[in-house]
Amino acid sequence: MGSLAPAFKRFVAAALAGVWFSAPLAAQDADREADLLAQLAEAETPEAAALIEGEIRGLWSRSGSAAIDLLVRRGQDALGAGAPEVAIEHFTAAVDHDPAFAEARAGRAAAYYLTGRIGPALDDLRSALVLNPNHFEALKGFAVLLEELDHPGDALEVWRRVADMNPQDAQAAEASERLALSLEGRAL
Repeated sequence: MGSLAPAFKRFVAAALAGVWFSAPLAAQDADREADLLAQLAEAETPEAAALIEGEIRGLWSRSGSAAIDLLVRRGQDALGAGAPEVAIEHFTAAVDHDPAFAEARAGRAAAYYLTGRIGPALDDLRSALVLNPNHFEALKGFAVLLEELDHPGDALEVWRRVADMNPQDAQAAEASERLALSLEGRAL
């Protein structure tokens, strides 16, 4: 038993060091995200906006755990392969390991939506947006669901928020224009 104590202490010290040293990186990522979101709002072309979105998604995809990141990647791959049930399993495993990882919740929401499970999709979108209010992909999913649930006024509000975040987002611009015309009865 005595010979295990030093090994255990090294393990605990290494684990704590990982926590201590990861905190400043999280703060750096938050600062970087804020800078990128400001750039996105000012992007002058769709191509420039797409590059910035890619950088933002890169930040969002890092949980701080290689295992969780792998689960999320597998979930995204399963979505891309048309296997939402498999994606749900991977995203659920990631959420189980890190309930505060917004990207896993947003991915699982997409998978739930594709399987017709609107309630769980809404729950995950809400959670993702509580964890990361700037998650424009979760906002888009929320807007789509609001429209499908016949809440066009609320959907318009969310689409406008997405358009404010990224004026180059054609989907947000089209949806905002369409809903405004429908609700407000005027051409934009």
